[in-house]
Amino acid sequence: MNAVQPGSFLTLHYRLAGPNGARIIDTFDDKPATLSLGNGELAPAIERCLLGLAEGARARFELAAGEAFGERNPALVQRVSRKLLREHGDPDETFAAGNVVQFPASDGQPRLAGVVREVGDDWLLLDFNHPLAGQPVTFEVQLIGVL
Repeated sequence: MNAVQPGSFLTLHYRLAGPNGARIIDTFDDKPATLSLGNGELAPAIERCLLGLAEGARARFELAAGEAFGERNPALVQRVSRKLLREHGDPDETFAAGNVVQFPASDGQPRLAGVVREVGDDWLLLDFNHPLAGQPVTFEVQLIGVL
């Protein structure tokens, strides 16, 4: 049987649950996922859990607060002017707390996404931390195939 190593191509079912047990991602009741280890499709800490597992294995991992998606970084909570958002997005867009706002990053980097935490007259307070940053998560996996 093949074991997972860096660069392995995987077919698997997996479940990621937040600190209260709420399922974030769950493929067990649907089609399995396929991915290549090391391509950034899973957080590095989650990928490390998979290393060495044999094809057919089923495992569950408890990742401590901040281990899977890093600690919350207060510097990633920023006030952004509505003017800037209008210049880089839909000028007629309305915003409410809890919305996810996306806009282009500089130098061809992937788009930035932030969660609206507060709405002011001419600004939004955006949180660019991963939604699970600083929280414990549970990762459960069933490896179907390893190439």
